[in-house]
Amino acid sequence: MKLNKKVVVVTGAGSGIGRELALGLLRRGARVAGVDISTEGLAETAKLANASADTLATFPTDVADRGSVEALVQKVLQHFQVVDGLINCAGIIQPFVTLNDLDYDKLERVFDVNFRGTLYTTKAFLPLLLQRPEAHIVNTSSTGGFLPVPGQTAYGASKAAVKLLTEGLCGELSDTNVRVSLAYPGGTNTNIAQNSGVDVTKLLSNPKVKARCTALEAATEILDGMERNKPRILAGFEAKFLDAIYRLNPVRASAFVAKQMKSLLEL
Repeated sequence: MKLNKKVVVVTGAGSGIGRELALGLLRRGARVAGVDISTEGLAETAKLANASADTLATFPTDVADRGSVEALVQKVLQHFQVVDGLINCAGIIQPFVTLNDLDYDKLERVFDVNFRGTLYTTKAFLPLLLQRPEAHIVNTSSTGGFLPVPGQTAYGASKAAVKLLTEGLCGELSDTNVRVSLAYPGGTNTNIAQNSGVDVTKLLSNPKVKARCTALEAATEILDGMERNKPRILAGFEAKFLDAIYRLNPVRASAFVAKQMKSLLEL
């Protein structure tokens, strides 16, 4: 779906990849409904965009709250009248601990935001998308959604749920005007840890840890894939590398990642 003159809803638009998606959409001539739980983050995105209210509107919303998401649909419609696209990018990680040491409240919040937030927004906006001549949904999973990462087991499970949800949706909508893409960003330089309330001081102090991809690079690959109607979008070198080795030998790939994470985190 070409993005010029389309209205696209972006969750997680207050920072990181979501912010770069919103800004990238504006550069491609789209109109954007930016959604995030952070009012301050959305204000910063709007400041960076320097766009008119006709092209960018922000809607502070907790996507894990179904009632808030249902109310969001009406707010977006009142402002833009139509919706042509939805990019679900809102997400959080868990503390870097084993499942045995992970508190239930943190585990449940990860699933609420990553999986239920994606589910709620997709289901809420889908009837509007089906009314359009062409429309597109992009849901963001993670390399951790197809390859297990010790220390992020619950996070990976939530992203795996997004993967299966999106792949099922793709099949259901194959004979409609709505295209569906699943995005897999690899290691990306964002502030997702801080936004998740996760202390990564120890991890970032490790000289082995380095960002593989910028938020801008990941967002650009996702938007390029969206415009090409690609069902799978691997964003960044790490995502492409991990996808390749996991396809070749899932057991060895999983063991390799487990060894790397244990050496970094001392799990």
